[in-house]
Amino acid sequence: MAKKADSSIENRVYLFESLASSYVAAASEALGSKDSAERERARRVLAELAFVSCVVADTEDLTPEQVRERVLSAPPADAAPGKRGSRRKRDK
Repeated sequence: MAKKADSSIENRVYLFESLASSYVAAASEALGSKDSAERERARRVLAELAFVSCVVADTEDLTPEQVRERVLSAPPADAAPGKRGSRRKRDK
């Protein structure tokens, strides 16, 4: 089990590094903007790329269509519970 978890973490890092480096190269002006709203949007894109990297790495047993549905059905970060772990307790 630990081996699969280690592999998943490595995959997460690799995917995020690849996606983020491309995005940073394309959005360097936005990330360094004097406009705080523009910088925040660019940071949120990086957060979304991190999320997608995790979903893709953690769902290697699913079909591409199932992974797509999982990514698209995820609630926005603003809709996430305020307290970490509170969702799991509620679902039980």
